[in-house]
Amino acid sequence: MQFHVLTLFPEVFDAYLSVSLIGKAKESGIINVDLVQIRDFTQDKHKTVDDTPYGGGPGMVMKIEPIDRALQSLNIRDSGAKNRKIVVLAARGQQFTQAKAKEYSLLDELTLICGRYEGIDQRVVDHLADGELSIGPYVLAGGEAAAMVVIEAVARLLPGVLGNPDSLTEESFAKLKIENCKIGIEYPQYTTPADYRGWKVPKVLLSGNHAAIKKWREEQSQKRRSA
Repeated sequence: MQFHVLTLFPEVFDAYLSVSLIGKAKESGIINVDLVQIRDFTQDKHKTVDDTPYGGGPGMVMKIEPIDRALQSLNIRDSGAKNRKIVVLAARGQQFTQAKAKEYSLLDELTLICGRYEGIDQRVVDHLADGELSIGPYVLAGGEAAAMVVIEAVARLLPGVLGNPDSLTEESFAKLKIENCKIGIEYPQYTTPADYRGWKVPKVLLSGNHAAIKKWREEQSQKRRSA
């Protein structure tokens, strides 16, 4: 199975991917993990990957442009893989469960996009990815730790990874109840450019009308909590 991980810190994966079950799965060719440095796909001398959010607010938001170029470099849609997904790792995403790990283990390719700062431009989720995924009801500094969790949970379900396949049989009968918790700031974030490939930032965020922006964000948060 092929994993792609888009990240600003590929070096944090080095030790993790070289030991224990994951290391053995890589050595045996059961899985391959391609680490993609997002900064390599910027087009300015400062290798800028983030900018301030439209509509104001604290922190910085990761830009869509280098992420889009990084995805294009992988030729995912032209790879011949019949089953593949692109997932953004975010605290507000769908809860990751054993059932979801099983679903992913049936894929040919899984691409994980690791966020940093205050999050990723919403257009990445809306136009480039297949959804958002959270490993729990808490906030991390970035998506790298979450990516490691997903890779391990999925990889151990692949044939040949576990020494004793009966372990998986027992796990399949486990009764786990996991609440789909959603936390933190739920409204979508956007940063420059305002128009990318025809995908535009909501006009209200460009209006400078702080009352209207606040109302829009509250409405978006309510929609996401109700979803």
